[in-house]
Amino acid sequence: MQAILTTLLFLAAILNVVLGTGFLVNPENAGADFGLAVTSLHGSSTLRGDMTSFFYVSAAFMALGARRQSATLLAPALALYSLTFTGRAINLALEGPYQGWYLSMAVEALLIILMLAAIRAWGQAPLSS
Repeated sequence: MQAILTTLLFLAAILNVVLGTGFLVNPENAGADFGLAVTSLHGSSTLRGDMTSFFYVSAAFMALGARRQSATLLAPALALYSLTFTGRAINLALEGPYQGWYLSMAVEALLIILMLAAIRAWGQAPLSS
């Protein structure tokens, strides 16, 4: 089980690096895949900076957490994805569904469940000191 969780976390980290690199290299196309339109240099700068950092930081902490089997190192990625999922749920409740809404939330939920399973399997609290 430990090896499976570690492998899945490394694969999730690779996915995050690919997504982050898409925003770094071509924020217009990557943004369009997420329903975002770039209308100015400020917009492309924001996508390039904010979205790249979200995915790269998530990837780094997933990979480090998997490598060391450390719940503490998974905590930043878990927090990012939990807040993202919560924001999407609030948006869904306030504004209703949109085409493809379930795919993003399903991926985020799976990543959250994966990280929580790893934390439980490794026997550590996510924010222990």
